[in-house]
Amino acid sequence: MKNKAVFLDRDGTINYDSGYLSDPNKAKLYDGVFEGISLLKNKYNFKIIVISNQSGITRGLMTEMEVIAVNKKINELLSDSIDDFFFCPYHPDFDIYEKTRCRKPSPQMVFDAASKYKIDLNQSFFIGDRETDMICAKSAGTYSILLGTTMNNSEINRLKNSKNSPNFITYNFLDAVKHIQMKLDGEIVEN
Repeated sequence: MKNKAVFLDRDGTINYDSGYLSDPNKAKLYDGVFEGISLLKNKYNFKIIVISNQSGITRGLMTEMEVIAVNKKINELLSDSIDDFFFCPYHPDFDIYEKTRCRKPSPQMVFDAASKYKIDLNQSFFIGDRETDMICAKSAGTYSILLGTTMNNSEINRLKNSKNSPNFITYNFLDAVKHIQMKLDGEIVEN
């Protein structure tokens, strides 16, 4: 039997994005994230997997160990509800193409997680706060939910009118979780 997952961007989606977060003590969750992730994991049995670009490593602004320490702190704040963290430390301005293939909007990290955890991507969701997250979600074949917390209205409208339009847009993590619940309970039917 295959698993289903909710893939989450990290900075700007589950925690405040202070820019190249390298200090675990500065990791702060958005309101509703703890409750929402607990519900997805414990009631609906989703694998919870974080997919994030962490180019601060290749830029020399933080180390891989600092990113791992921040991930560990975030997971502690979430009572160890996250099953895994996948991150790409590379950026095309600093690294060769072969290294940057993992970087969102590429779905490579989602595919790697799906392989590792035997995930059915058609039964899975991706919540993120950027266009790159929505492109990644669409390319991977997951349902896409945009948290419009870091984009302005014109950016959101442009995205809504593009081929990468999210399946659902909200400004609140718990609303995203409620939308997933309604889909699972058959209250939302889409073409």
